[in-house]
Amino acid sequence: MFKRLWLIFAQAVTVCAAAALVWVLLEHFTHEGHEPRQPLRTDGVVVSYSDAVHRAAPSVVNIYTTQPVDDEDRELGQTPSGHSGTSPLGSGVIVSRTGFILTNNHVIDGISDIAVALPDGRDCSAKLVGTDPETDLALLKIDGSDFPAIEFGSSDVLHVGDVVLAIGNPFNVGQTVTMGIVSALGRHGLGLNSFEDFIQTDAAINRGNSGGALINTAGQLVGINTAIFSPDTNSGASVGIGFAIPSALVNEVLPALMKNGKVRRGYLGLVPQAITPEIAASKHIEAGKGVLVSVVKKDAAAWASGIREGDILTSINGQPVSDVAAMMRQVAAIPPGTTVDVNFTRDGRRWKTKVTLQVRPPLQQAPSDDRQ
Repeated sequence: MFKRLWLIFAQAVTVCAAAALVWVLLEHFTHEGHEPRQPLRTDGVVVSYSDAVHRAAPSVVNIYTTQPVDDEDRELGQTPSGHSGTSPLGSGVIVSRTGFILTNNHVIDGISDIAVALPDGRDCSAKLVGTDPETDLALLKIDGSDFPAIEFGSSDVLHVGDVVLAIGNPFNVGQTVTMGIVSALGRHGLGLNSFEDFIQTDAAINRGNSGGALINTAGQLVGINTAIFSPDTNSGASVGIGFAIPSALVNEVLPALMKNGKVRRGYLGLVPQAITPEIAASKHIEAGKGVLVSVVKKDAAAWASGIREGDILTSINGQPVSDVAAMMRQVAAIPPGTTVDVNFTRDGRRWKTKVTLQVRPPLQQAPSDDRQ
């Protein structure tokens, strides 16, 4: 009798233990990968960002070509491991499970034979879907499905001092992760692109990182690594000043590239100029309010609507004009064919006109830069 009771007890304990183990395993696999975990901490100090890297790294690819490449900025005289006779171009980020890959336009500019090496070892031929030289973005497509698409984060909620991680293939050594902070936001006027709103970071970005991912500590994409400042243009080595295109700007461009292969932007047909204290004093106006019209193209919409050189644009569709970069982005975001109200001053008098925006002409020549 006693042995029988002991056998029943042992079986019950075994069943309970097995049930507990199953519950733990189900709990682990159900939640893993769905909610971003906080960086690993010890006594309040962050000791690892491995979970963020684990989430994002499978989405960052190496872009290369079998086409001869002479541009020293694109290659280092080496070939990817296992890819004899190829030239490395840069990095890219998988942005959809169906195989869309975002990179920099300067990475693939002039290249017809493009291939992609995925972190899992697969190699895929890539088709160029679209380009936007004015933001230095390009979209590729590889055949297949269920690719590990990166999760987008919001660059609008970044603050100076936030930790960020750069993932790419610098110097063709293989996928590499570097860490830094957001050094500045909204950098523009660098002469790299027509539309600039860069995230500046001290995370090491080197040759081969172009087109790679800048992620936050949750493993979400907040930028596309694009350029560095380097006093040694021969080596292109990082000195802690790198620039990334913010995800907010990516989200403006990406849908158009997916749909049309290009971006159609509104266009006034004039060249704006910042109002310096010297210009403000000479025109007896307040500095920092409005932009000066330095050139008006005579075959463009602004000229037809009565805007001339020397005018001061003060608002567009009721939105005050504060600086050149903000005005360019505002106009570019309005669909061509839309009629807008433009307020301006001339010789101290206020004027108002209506301008029907044209299609911004394609960029003829990319600005010179020190992109890597």
